[in-house]
Amino acid sequence: MKKTWIWGMALGTAVILSACGDDEEATGEGENGEDAEDSDLTIGISLPSATHGWMGSLIDQAETEANEISENEDIDYVMTNAEDPNEQANDVDDLISQDVDALVLLPIESAALTPAGQNVADAGIPLVVVDRELENDAADIVVTGDNEGIGYNAGQYLIDELDGEGDVVEITGPPNSVTEQRGAGFEEAIAGEDGIEVVASQDGDFSTETSLDVMQNILQAQDNIDAVYTQDDGMAFGVLQAIEEAGREDIQYITGAGGETEMFDHIQDEDSLITATFLYPPSMSVEGVRLGADLAQGEEPEETEVVLEATEITDENADEYYEDASF
Repeated sequence: MKKTWIWGMALGTAVILSACGDDEEATGEGENGEDAEDSDLTIGISLPSATHGWMGSLIDQAETEANEISENEDIDYVMTNAEDPNEQANDVDDLISQDVDALVLLPIESAALTPAGQNVADAGIPLVVVDRELENDAADIVVTGDNEGIGYNAGQYLIDELDGEGDVVEITGPPNSVTEQRGAGFEEAIAGEDGIEVVASQDGDFSTETSLDVMQNILQAQDNIDAVYTQDDGMAFGVLQAIEEAGREDIQYITGAGGETEMFDHIQDEDSLITATFLYPPSMSVEGVRLGADLAQGEEPEETEVVLEATEITDENADEYYEDASF
């Protein structure tokens, strides 16, 4: 698999492609006002459902890009947002039945959506997968952040801050490639550190509310915790709330992943336990939709994987990245 690494925040497609000759559903119109049924080309976009946080920003940016492409290039789109994997699989099958010219997919769960991705490939529809990879090679292009890098960098950060010794809690996401890769990177980082012990690892479902509940249970079970590695900024907020409500004073560090505005605010607050995050920009959906439009027009991918750098954000560089990275 040929891979392109994108360093920093700017994304571009010029190096990626070369020219070659009840669910919620949104549709876009072309510049001449015709709807998706009348347009020559249509992109299908299948995403989870969210109205805030990292996923909410990703969805908003995907629709904004799809609207711009529709207005400027007369390529229409149909966007669906699902609450669970079964609903999303049905959404994908529906988009296939509409004979879209390319499909952009962010799987709610990797394993559950792998058969749907294969259905897309079997139908001869170009497929761009964003964020969470499938468990097969159905995708023509994968656009993702450096998930293993997030886990590895977080592990190295906590090793340094704890001087190689401490009890750490890991709050993971639900079963998908993002969770697996962030967990694997973290495990790799701390593997040779005998002084670092993971005393608990539980699924926070990339949810503030779930992570609050999970962390409350962990705090009751563990007498000492020095740091908490969370795989998502939203989960870090739930963890922080649980710690503050419990009045615990042993925990020194909480890390996240993503780059939410609130996370930057905490990092720059010397009294906050949240001290670092690792960038995973939701603007990857813009790249995914752009690539989907190119594939719909018959362009062939030169690269099959686009990876965004997992930049470490601490109080030392938060000002530098705040305006461009936060959401």
